[in-house]
Amino acid sequence: MAAASDIGSASRARSLAEFGAALRLLRVEAGLSLRALAQRIGVSSAYLSRVEHGHDAIPTPDRLTAIASALGLPPALLLELGHQVEPLVARYLERVPAANALFLDIARRRLTGPQLARVKAFIDAEFPPCAPFGAASAQRLSALLTPERIVLHLSCAHLEDVIDVAASRLAPPGGAIAASALAQEILRRERESPTALGNGVAVPHAILPGACPAAVLATLVEPLAVPTPGGAPLRLIAVIVSGEGGRAHLELLAQVARLAIHDAADALCAAESPAQLIEQLAQLEAGCG
Repeated sequence: MAAASDIGSASRARSLAEFGAALRLLRVEAGLSLRALAQRIGVSSAYLSRVEHGHDAIPTPDRLTAIASALGLPPALLLELGHQVEPLVARYLERVPAANALFLDIARRRLTGPQLARVKAFIDAEFPPCAPFGAASAQRLSALLTPERIVLHLSCAHLEDVIDVAASRLAPPGGAIAASALAQEILRRERESPTALGNGVAVPHAILPGACPAAVLATLVEPLAVPTPGGAPLRLIAVIVSGEGGRAHLELLAQVARLAIHDAADALCAAESPAQLIEQLAQLEAGCG
């Protein structure tokens, strides 16, 4: 009994730390200080700091919706990151009891991820999400990748080495920016605000005015033992370059955070070819929204 309780406590602490890291990343990228965000949602800076450091409970659905509004994000993204989808669904079922039958029907059929993606595509086409809740237009990581920008089973001793390799794929010879300069900019931002998201995933990134959004995804032979929320070593690194900040950039980072909370690293690190990894990533992104 005590062992089960300890496991439950450790899992909860890990979830709090991972959500806090994702929230801090999104807040910093939105250009908001801790105090500014706290004022916008009507809480104290001390409370928000505790949440970001994993020392307080994940905010309620209503508060997460307020945070999303302050950050300029669709509430659905933060609700999922905060594991608050179930309360939201429960409220919906109270208002529309007939939906229970549909959910049970889906459960009986045991639909797979790709099958659910087809159902979602039909729903999106027939019944577009209501603004501002929906996030149907959010940029997905898979759309920014090419086989040449997938690095499988990379062997590196430090995160800086991974970033150097990624920068060489993102800034080819003769490009507008040298790979070394791009790597330095990504490292500068990483030192200012680490981007580990939990479950072995990190998303180092940079904003280069005028650049076309692009990404490199690297899987590691040996996980990197660096400080992370939840303590899991890094094994899946998404390095992203965006042309500007704003909502699209934040939504992309949030999409990667969603992959982290769904523990996508196992499936992606098992890919045997770049094409297979991109296909699996697209399925995972469709399956989690």
